[in-house]
Amino acid sequence: MRPEPRQTGQGTEDRDLPVLVVDLDGTLLRSDMLHETFWDVIGREPRSLPAILSSLMQGRAALKAALAERTRLLPATLPYDARVIAKLTDWRAAGGRTALVTATDERLAQRIADHLGLFDEVHGTTGTTNLKGAEKARFLAERYGKAGHVYMGDSAADLPVWAGAARAISVNASPAVRARLEAQAAGEVEHLPRDPGRGAAIWRAVRPHQWAKNALVFVPMIADLAFDLPTLMAALVAFVALSLTASAGYVLNDLLDLADDRSHPRKRMRPFASGALSAWLGSALFPVLLLAGLAVAAVQNALLLGVVALYFGATMAYSVRLKRHSIVDICMLATLFTLRIVAGGVAIGVDLSVWLLAVSMFLFFSLAAIKRLAELTDLQAAGRAVSRRGYRVEDRSLLSQMAVASGYLAVLVLALYIDEPVVQEKFGAPWMLWGVCPLLLFWISRMVLVAGRGEMHDDPLVWALETRTSRKVIVLMAVFTVLAVVL
Repeated sequence: MRPEPRQTGQGTEDRDLPVLVVDLDGTLLRSDMLHETFWDVIGREPRSLPAILSSLMQGRAALKAALAERTRLLPATLPYDARVIAKLTDWRAAGGRTALVTATDERLAQRIADHLGLFDEVHGTTGTTNLKGAEKARFLAERYGKAGHVYMGDSAADLPVWAGAARAISVNASPAVRARLEAQAAGEVEHLPRDPGRGAAIWRAVRPHQWAKNALVFVPMIADLAFDLPTLMAALVAFVALSLTASAGYVLNDLLDLADDRSHPRKRMRPFASGALSAWLGSALFPVLLLAGLAVAAVQNALLLGVVALYFGATMAYSVRLKRHSIVDICMLATLFTLRIVAGGVAIGVDLSVWLLAVSMFLFFSLAAIKRLAELTDLQAAGRAVSRRGYRVEDRSLLSQMAVASGYLAVLVLALYIDEPVVQEKFGAPWMLWGVCPLLLFWISRMVLVAGRGEMHDDPLVWALETRTSRKVIVLMAVFTVLAVVL
């Protein structure tokens, strides 16, 4: 049945004008609702995973219905394609009708249509019918007749739909899909190409700048003064394994935090939150990175594989649940940093000193507290009172005290360690290590000061590597350490 004409500001619509039919996932939306709703639900209700997976046994339509019932996604926060919005606006201004026809659950599609106010009709997947591919093509042919619509889609699943359209418009389609569309098309074809910056967006999503933290795997090698090539190569394997695994964790964290990131002044520009990358791509990228990291670790030894797996498990627990609990999140961050040192130790096969592990836990607890202090300072500047992590603005003074106390304890443990007989025997000039202590006191104190002033807008370690004064301090500490070895 053909839709009835509607009145517009420019007169009555032409009954013979094709309807502009728009797909949602990957077309109107620079992501896909199946994966968006999945990560939204799992991020808030991880215990619902078994129920979600069981619904998949009844088919994709049932899965989408189960997710639609549980999701709290707000249509206003989703990443829309401005080019498609412009097409819809122009089409309606010219008196044409528009329809949103999607494989997304119809209830979600209706919410999105209500938010945009650009559609005359909305049709989506129901609990029994998945409106995709051939099923969508059949539906459109029955509703609008042959060549009674113009269709905008993005994937190979849309090829049978385009085949029955008066005109085809591809959005962000791959070169292979565009070529197949050109080959089958009987009418006019238009392409809205992909963003050329997709590769750069993937690179940003894996956060290579964060890999600098994994340089901690070299700490046991330095502490043991083992600088031979086999030891160096073993530590490098641990570095690569942890970097790949950490990137998998960052992707997972971004997927779980999509809704929160889109409301954050800086994090909304992250690749998945902004729509530069779809949630579908993130869902595929995350396991690839994880398996690659575990495979690299397994090449070295089973112990390293176990530590890397434990690191990822702790990361997942942190991302899904523990980061939302105040103080617990700081303890977990300190543990994750310490596990990097443990990974370096098992990779090169040395026993880790209790002193080294104590310095690590105190120091990284301090850095984690500084990170939360910086976030609360930003929160206060924005006029908000409670953070996503369960902290309140009035907790700033306590976090500052925790950061200073833990950081100074790390320096104290280091000072006591310098006087240990094993250090006196191993280092040629162990007294040079005393130069590290005041520098570390200054470094920690300055970071607490800067975070409290609201001038630290990133992770403390990233900030430290990007700040000139901090880099000078790090270089001087390295110089004192090298002198302690070679003199």
